[in-house]
Amino acid sequence: MAYRNTQFRPTKLVRALTLAGLATILGAAPALQAQQAEQQTPAQVQEEDIEVITVTGGFRGSLASALNQKRFETGSTDTIKAEDIADFPDLNLAESLQRIPGVAISRAAGEGRQISVRGLGPDFTRVRINGMEAQSTSGGTDQIGGANRGRGFDFNTFSSDLFSELTVRKTASANVEEGSLGATVDLRTARPFDYDGLTFAANVQAGYNDLSEEVDPKASFLVSNIFADGKFGALFSLAMSERNVKDEGASTVRWDNVNDFGRYQGVEPTEANPVIPELDAINDAFRPRLPRYDSYTHNVKRTGAAAAFEFRPSMETRFNLDILYAKDDSTRNEIFTQGILNGNSQAARMNVLDYEIDDSNTATYAAFENATVRNENRYDELGTEFLQFSLSGQHQLTDNLKIDGMIGRAKSEFDNPIQTTVVMEKTGVDFSYDYRGSKRQAPELLFGSGVYQTDDWTINSVRLRPLGAENTFDNAALNLEYVLSESLTLRGGLHYKTFEFETREARLGSEGGLAGTPGIAMPAGLITSYNSGLGSQGAWLVPDLNAFAAEYDIYSNTGDFEVSIENRLVDNYSAEEKTLGAYVQLAFETEVGDTVIRGDVGGRYVKTDQSSTAWAKLGGVDELITAKHDYNDFLPSLNLVFEPLEDVIIRFGYAEVMARAGLGSLRPNVSVSVSGGSRSVSGGNPTLEPTKAKTYDLGLELYFDNESLLGVAVFRKEIDSYVQGLRETKPFTETGLPIQAAIDACNAGPGYGEDCNENVEWQTNTPLNGPGGNLYGFEVQYQMPFTFLPEFWNRFGFIGNFTYVKAQLDYVNADGQILATRDLQGLSENTRSATLYYEDDKFSARVSLTDRSEYLTNAIGRNNNDMEGTNATRNIDAALSYQLTDKWKVSLEALNLTDEVDDQWVDSSGNRLTYYHATGRQYYLGAQYKF
Repeated sequence: MAYRNTQFRPTKLVRALTLAGLATILGAAPALQAQQAEQQTPAQVQEEDIEVITVTGGFRGSLASALNQKRFETGSTDTIKAEDIADFPDLNLAESLQRIPGVAISRAAGEGRQISVRGLGPDFTRVRINGMEAQSTSGGTDQIGGANRGRGFDFNTFSSDLFSELTVRKTASANVEEGSLGATVDLRTARPFDYDGLTFAANVQAGYNDLSEEVDPKASFLVSNIFADGKFGALFSLAMSERNVKDEGASTVRWDNVNDFGRYQGVEPTEANPVIPELDAINDAFRPRLPRYDSYTHNVKRTGAAAAFEFRPSMETRFNLDILYAKDDSTRNEIFTQGILNGNSQAARMNVLDYEIDDSNTATYAAFENATVRNENRYDELGTEFLQFSLSGQHQLTDNLKIDGMIGRAKSEFDNPIQTTVVMEKTGVDFSYDYRGSKRQAPELLFGSGVYQTDDWTINSVRLRPLGAENTFDNAALNLEYVLSESLTLRGGLHYKTFEFETREARLGSEGGLAGTPGIAMPAGLITSYNSGLGSQGAWLVPDLNAFAAEYDIYSNTGDFEVSIENRLVDNYSAEEKTLGAYVQLAFETEVGDTVIRGDVGGRYVKTDQSSTAWAKLGGVDELITAKHDYNDFLPSLNLVFEPLEDVIIRFGYAEVMARAGLGSLRPNVSVSVSGGSRSVSGGNPTLEPTKAKTYDLGLELYFDNESLLGVAVFRKEIDSYVQGLRETKPFTETGLPIQAAIDACNAGPGYGEDCNENVEWQTNTPLNGPGGNLYGFEVQYQMPFTFLPEFWNRFGFIGNFTYVKAQLDYVNADGQILATRDLQGLSENTRSATLYYEDDKFSARVSLTDRSEYLTNAIGRNNNDMEGTNATRNIDAALSYQLTDKWKVSLEALNLTDEVDDQWVDSSGNRLTYYHATGRQYYLGAQYKF
């Protein structure tokens, strides 16, 4: 960010960077240098104050550039520059972002998918690409939430290679659009004027995973040039990769203590002997609902392309056209072998041979006769296609007045056209499970010999569940900036945005057996052998999906296999939001004595018109209805920066912020009914207000040497509300639903009249803006090259950060009674990152650690467990490279060197393992060419 007519004195860092050195760091073109020169003040260009040093354009150069950008921002930001992204072994953007202070990531198939910032999850974080809000959606396994139908951004759609800069804005400013409680993440693709003339780069890698034992390709290319005497530039880049991932372990689909095992060691209760203490003990203990081995195989093909065109007809005018395309084509095969302990119809027949119960009333081991086993084969085809166009421009109208604008569209389409599951079942077999070892390892499951024989299997269920989701952002913005004086700049602007979301899902009319008939024999010809390597008993017998499809023509969409949204109306809904925002902001910079003071103060007004459409049951009849809601918000903000001493910066930020309610909660998929004198509305709530918060941020930054920083920040967010399911009594007219829904429900009951109409009170059980809470914490970050050490050792450097966050909310039941006060879901109290690097003219090496403490996934647990969560993770990655010539470089990268697992649990005291999966270590050997 540049400031016109600035007054600050040249500091040590500024003196350390000559204009040529800065151009080297940024890879700028001569035209960009000229623009920078125009923006410099006399104080900045006094030659006698400039101390010349050499800053390389490699990894250290990118760190210095990012640090310089952070220093001169008015808000709290952190940035990663292109060299940093390219030189880390990152599979996608989420993994690049995880090294920024306060950022934690969640993973899917062994790679980052979504991010949390300072404890606030994906739904509270906005993402902009090339200055325009966008959203990307993808699919996932059921354990990580399945398809993304919320506001969170799926970063695994994109390769890091397409982007030149990632910035996380942790404090709000009036000139940045609303919508975030956690952070606004700005992603910028490369542009031609980032490079000095003709540039070509190619990177080819071969990847190897030690669990899947597959070799996969990865490649990226970029070509850029500047034409017409430096007035026009064009850039094209392409990234392609394929990953074959084995994702395996064990799961339980939670634990439960509602059991009805029929016998213990052959003895069952009778009228004469109704009490069997051993049977009562295990029936009262927590047991795994579906103890099973899981073997997932993912094939992920990712393609991305970017194009950028820049036109600079004069120093006062520039235009940018940015195009970004990404496509993710994936398949996933999930295979399970499992004991069925979650249904009393099966449990009642079982004979418990032996068991062991620990101090938390958990049956950590049990062996059974006459058990039921189900083997399952599921296959998914998934695709995400993302396309964004954005056109931006700016023009210096006069010496004091500048105008800029942007218009664009971003569309993401997720399609899961094939989601097929066949489950086969065998009863009357032996089965045992054993979780008595370390709770942080997969259990031992043993199956009787009959499970490995093809006879007596039956078809338990057949599931066809195609689904999809798409969202579209249309953005337009116009901004003016007027320099009032050397120390004051007035800014203002308008922003219009339309967001459209739609999701669909269809199912079979009946998913039991074939056409809902249980007990149909599973012929041996439809069974295949699958050797996962899990367990000690060898290959499993599972349904052969190809043979099954050929035998029964399950994809014909006719007869018993007709798939329809009528069988899953609840997951077919849409939403539209039209937002008009306007802001005014005063930026200032002055000196009081020897203290430089700069910052901005302003406010943003935003009006949101929202409509949501879903299927509702009105008077017992399914109807598609649309509900509308609108709301206005004014969001003030203040950012102050003090420089009391050379190389010392104090930051303060205050803002009121908001994040719109989740898309699933907004749908009017209600049931409106009347029974006697009881009038009720249950389901979604299209009148939800956004979640709002007051935010405070105070930071101290010490730039104690070249390329060095010690920073400390404390922050607090006073969250006004948190969406929860609550009961409320209010007139039907305040629900946002069509009045006809009340009329229809009344007519289906006692009749529409004085005692039953839209103006009397109705009992609602819907998501409401429930009680909020306070979030607070602190960050520490440190960055330093070891230039003070002797030769060789002075080529090392370190980057590290630590973030602590705490936030507790009251979680309530449907009647508004507080059930518990617990941590905010998705919040890790501690996150940390550390990187040790070495760099000389030829050789570069880095090792990076990222660490995230445990967090809650459900603050109120299910099946009588108090809560559910995910254990801490620690990932270590490394990268080595050697510059063979000026143009050729070879590299070796390694990810997940600790072979970290996804380890989820239920119940705080029992710490019962519910999901434990590994994806293996990943290595890449590559070669890069650049001129």
